Amino acid sequence: MRVPILALAGALFVSTLATAQSSNLERLSGDQLDVLPPSARVDGMVGGLKVRDTGCRARGDEPLRRRIVDVAAQEWGYFGFSVVDQTRLDEQPVRRGRRRWSRLSPSEYVRVADSIAGYWTITPEGEWIIENQNDRWDGSESSARWRYPWSAAFVSWLMCESGLDESDQFRRAVAHHTYIDQAIRARDGGTPAAFTAHDIGDAPVLPGDLLCSGRRPAYRSLAERRRQMGEGARTHCDVVVALDDARGRILTIGGNVRGTVSLKLMPAVRDPDVGLRPEGGARRLFAHLQLRAEQIGPDALAKSPTMRAVACTNGPAQTRLTAARIVSPATSARC
Repeated sequence: MRVPILALAGALFVSTLATAQSSNLERLSGDQLDVLPPSARVDGMVGGLKVRDTGCRARGDEPLRRRIVDVAAQEWGYFGFSVVDQTRLDEQPVRRGRRRWSRLSPSEYVRVADSIAGYWTITPEGEWIIENQNDRWDGSESSARWRYPWSAAFVSWLMCESGLDESDQFRRAVAHHTYIDQAIRARDGGTPAAFTAHDIGDAPVLPGDLLCSGRRPAYRSLAERRRQMGEGARTHCDVVVALDDARGRILTIGGNVRGTVSLKLMPAVRDPDVGLRPEGGARRLFAHLQLRAEQIGPDALAKSPTMRAVACTNGPAQTRLTAARIVSPATSARC
């Protein structure tokens, strides 16, 4: 059912999530960051979205790791700079029973609907999923959320937009296990894929890498996944965007984390062999997908165009991110 965006947004405005409404940053101009917005990959309006573009552009004009971090940071800002601090889990009581999600408000889901649709477009099943969602939208609050989890579509779009345009480099998919298995085969010498899989702690973690957890099954190692290669599994991966050695944390960005694009603060410890290693957190990590690309510095997020823009903006996003020690007061002072 086709529903005009403005009418639906007005009807659903009452339950707006404060952080997304007050803190989202519009995407940068092409001069600041050359990105084809995911929303440009679809035509139409909520309830009638159609796929326009499914292609990926090869890019050789900038370091791949740098590109991945910059594009991920921009999407994080566009969705409202949500932060999930997993370093404080041991200080908080464990809630049992049904999990409570910090979802976007219905009006925010309308605002970002074409962006999430754009993530889906570069996956093999994307067109079918968008059509299915079109049928689901009816103007009610319950129809505003996407029916299918879109975290793997987000990662797939991110790699596509960053220049991994061939499937033998990165297999774009609606499920994370597809490209996890590809990275395992690459580690075993079977493919020329962009990522190779390692157990947690076996290789240095760098910005641009992926860290993955298993949900069903709750994998503890690559060996457990190897025994089920090619089988379906509920997994999740986030892209590393910064290493914060001083505070013992690794910063990652992922899609569909509490219903939005979020930055996680993952607890980490210093390992004499590999540097900062993730340890603890909400879910056990079982796979580190290391990118075969030139290294960049651990402060990659801070150097992204999006974070430079936030640091020089006296607004709620800057205030919240400074309090979380993601934006440095010294950086803001130089604006």
